[in-house]
Amino acid sequence: MDNTVRLVWTWAEQTPDALALREGDRSWTYAQLRDGVRGAMAELATRGVGRGDRVLVVLPTSAEFVLTYHAVLALGATAVTVNPLCTERELGHFVDDAGCSFALGWQEDAAAVAATAESAGIPLWLLGPGGVTPGGDVEPADVASDDAAVLLYTSGTTGAPKGAVLTHGNLLACGAALAEALDQTPDDRMGTALPLFHVFGQAAVMLTCFTIGASLSLQRPFDAAALLRMAADQRLTGLAGVPTMWNAMLHAETDVTAEDLADLRLACSGGAALPLEVSKAFKDRFGALVLDGYGLSETAGASTFNRAKHPRKEMSVGRALPGSKLAILDEDRKPLAPGEVGEVAISGPFVMREYWNRPEATEAVRHGEWFLTGDIGRMDEDGDLWIVDRKKDLVIRGGFNVYPREVEEVLYGHPDIREVAVVGVPDARLGEEIAAVISPQPGVHIDPTELRAWLEKRVAAYKVPRIYQLVEELPKGATGKILKRGIDRESVSASGDRPSRAATSTH
Repeated sequence: MDNTVRLVWTWAEQTPDALALREGDRSWTYAQLRDGVRGAMAELATRGVGRGDRVLVVLPTSAEFVLTYHAVLALGATAVTVNPLCTERELGHFVDDAGCSFALGWQEDAAAVAATAESAGIPLWLLGPGGVTPGGDVEPADVASDDAAVLLYTSGTTGAPKGAVLTHGNLLACGAALAEALDQTPDDRMGTALPLFHVFGQAAVMLTCFTIGASLSLQRPFDAAALLRMAADQRLTGLAGVPTMWNAMLHAETDVTAEDLADLRLACSGGAALPLEVSKAFKDRFGALVLDGYGLSETAGASTFNRAKHPRKEMSVGRALPGSKLAILDEDRKPLAPGEVGEVAISGPFVMREYWNRPEATEAVRHGEWFLTGDIGRMDEDGDLWIVDRKKDLVIRGGFNVYPREVEEVLYGHPDIREVAVVGVPDARLGEEIAAVISPQPGVHIDPTELRAWLEKRVAAYKVPRIYQLVEELPKGATGKILKRGIDRESVSASGDRPSRAATSTH
């Protein structure tokens, strides 16, 4: 069976009493997890979900996400997993673009998804803790390895977010490669507070655990001291998080010691570059070496990873995962020698099938066997990769990808804004913070606090700029194009207005 849910079915048969999932005081063995997925399958089928449907999944990190996500895939449908912080406008784009015929939401903070479902005329199942009734004897649909399993919406530097189609084969390959690279066994106990809607938590962590028959412990929301306490109390062998989480745990006020974390052998970081100093300091305090890797939504979150058996090279994201290849290409898309800088290209079984309904965009990122990442990097003779620069203009704020063009498009809808550039500026806590440099309409005064409140109603909280600088003119090139490289980011960070939060929670 090529269906991704076979991972759960396999361990339910082979080790039915082995621990599979924990969230708070709740836990599931693999047999119980399968029963829960079957219950969710039966409920979804009763509500009309079937093979080939696209299901909008707007759920926080929870056991209910795990159960319904696997149920959607088991039915042969496609999960469109998105950030629960998304606004109605953003959710509407996903529903329209993917052609979703059903939606899953959370009982708390259900306003946006409920309004979206009503507007689109599609059924909605609102869940809460304990909202899935286990049972039934329904079996997974027989799907092909290249059938769509997940649509993950991502965006380049231009245009609206586009859906990367990850297949069942992509997800299974990701789990297998990472489990091998990390030397995982069924005895491993992995914990995370990562959002499961994101490729890192969903594929690189959850599915990797289920690939090998290990257990997964979930925390929501992220709390540094509480996550360390969970790791100690549950004797976790692994933790996964983005660099800001590791930095927060490093500086957490806690009585957890290295001795309490004696079982912790896997400390996995992703989502942004992890400073070597943070990794060293975490090991000094808690005894575990934090290793990081590199992947994209388009590669199921998998491409490279640092491994304990290889020397940790400062700022390197490691070597290609088993079954995949890396190359550094020049502008003519020819391979470059070790040490030379060019575009990072990936080949392997976890590269997406396509961008949903965007053949030209799909063609633009393919060159023979290679997926062209748009990221700039270099490799050494050992095959270790360094990311020199990210996709143009992409901001990674606390592990969340923020695409400035999307925020700019919304800001351009404000009547008082003439021109705007959204950029990332250095931030000690988050890695990068989001800043908006704005040129108002002539004779108009813009209040940054009011503008932030206006924007919070239109984009997810993590995308809202925290810094605002008003200027008469933005730097431009000879053709009139705004030149972001001409913006002094340090000056913006130092002198820009930082209005307080008006309406929504931040990350």
